Amino acid sequence: MAISEAILPEFDQEMANTRKTLERVPENKLGWKPHEKSSTMGGLATHLATINGWAESIVTQDSFDVSNAPPPASLKSRDEILAAFDKDTASARKAIAGASDGDLMKPWSLLSSGKTILTLPRVAVLRSFILNHGIHHRAQLGVYLRLNDIPVPAVYGPSADEGAF
Repeated sequence: MAISEAILPEFDQEMANTRKTLERVPENKLGWKPHEKSSTMGGLATHLATINGWAESIVTQDSFDVSNAPPPASLKSRDEILAAFDKDTASARKAIAGASDGDLMKPWSLLSSGKTILTLPRVAVLRSFILNHGIHHRAQLGVYLRLNDIPVPAVYGPSADEGAF
């Protein structure tokens, strides 16, 4: 089995769960945040929605320098957040599906002003920067939902709000 074939079922499952969580973000709470040092709910949802936009460059480029990163997206509604998520998720899935084992085992580096921060095989970067990073922020968003009495979706098992899948 190809590496991409092994990753895609997990990717699809995680993206379905992420979309379910993003669908719960209320329009009237985009500016809400639990603490002055925290992101707003809209900022967190936007970040979560756009993480997958990095996948294509991870698969096709040898490195990325964060000093050249574009400014973060500014999405103003749940519909914009979901549209960005759907677009970037489709792009990420296509990039992963089209990558050979050789492509995925090539090293990829994260740089800052030309200085190497880390170098890992591309498959490890996809798991870390795309899947694990998204899971982390989805969990944060679940806490934001809970603190606002918005039902948290069942993800890996029942939630306190949804007893079944």
